[in-house]
Amino acid sequence: MITDPYFYAVSIPAVLLLGVSKSGFGAGFGSLAVPMMALAVTVPQAAAILMPVLLVMDLLGMAAFRKDFDLKLLRFLIPFGMLGIVVGALLFKVLDARLVAGIVGGFTLLFLAQRLLFPPRADSAAPPEWVGAILTVTSGFTSFIAHAGGPPINAYVLPMRLSPVRFTATMAFFFFVINLCKWIPYGWLGLLDLRNMSTSLVLLPVAPIGVWVGVKIARRINPVLFYRLVYLGMFLTGSKLVWDAVR
Repeated sequence: MITDPYFYAVSIPAVLLLGVSKSGFGAGFGSLAVPMMALAVTVPQAAAILMPVLLVMDLLGMAAFRKDFDLKLLRFLIPFGMLGIVVGALLFKVLDARLVAGIVGGFTLLFLAQRLLFPPRADSAAPPEWVGAILTVTSGFTSFIAHAGGPPINAYVLPMRLSPVRFTATMAFFFFVINLCKWIPYGWLGLLDLRNMSTSLVLLPVAPIGVWVGVKIARRINPVLFYRLVYLGMFLTGSKLVWDAVR
């Protein structure tokens, strides 16, 4: 088990942010978890340590929003997300995780710029499905590499203007399936060792706190404020990921 106090100083806030992200803010704040933990350990090790934590958070999120998800949308998203996992597993040892994170960050900032410069009209249509397929594959890929699948998938789903609760529930079920599918390739790559899993057990009690806070926010927040906070989270995440890649 990792005993370095500095590791826990950065990891506990990271896990709290990840828990809050299950309220729908995963479009931004949740993607900061791995970069924050990477201040103390390598990116692959940080991603492996978070696997059991993510499983607990996903289960709690699904329990809280079990009646609110969009089943039709999930049927479209999940197969493409799983395809992204396959691509990520095959390229994991070839690509540098920070480079992938930087690409995700750049894409996130471009999406925000597009939303600010060309805001959608009330009668504007959602993105076409072929765009959704590409973005969802990208989400599965970046989720596998660095648990940073939020920005790509939300670039497709956010323009649909779902209610905060429906958006949150759909993302909770999508990422539960995606994160569950990552266990076998993570084990195949040798990332789920005893040291990482023991460290995960220490961080697990923090997970329900973050999820509880996030669920309370999602059910009470004004939709306009909700999406403004999502965009703020995406801006902070994109900037952090790009900075890490450039640095």
